[in-house]
Amino acid sequence: MRFNEYQEEAKKTAIYPEQYKVVYPALGLAGEAGEVAEKVKKHIRDGVLNVEDLKKELGDVLWYVSALAADLDLDLDDVAAANLEKLRSRRARGVIVGSGDNR
Repeated sequence: MRFNEYQEEAKKTAIYPEQYKVVYPALGLAGEAGEVAEKVKKHIRDGVLNVEDLKKELGDVLWYVSALAADLDLDLDDVAAANLEKLRSRRARGVIVGSGDNR
């Protein structure tokens, strides 16, 4: 499945008030990313990593990324391609490590 195909299907389940466009999925993304972090934290504490639970949470993260991109009129395929282009450029310039948005 391509990202844009996923995004089109996910849009069918994006039910939230129009006035909360962008805000709703951004907050949801933050919450779901926190749930991923919680699963990993429990792995540190308990020594057990439940990959199936993480898969579900990552799916929720993907849904919110998709919804946020759609609210911004961005195609998920384009978002993914731009990210890879940015990473390739950083690698080529030897700045793949370090910090800062504009490396």
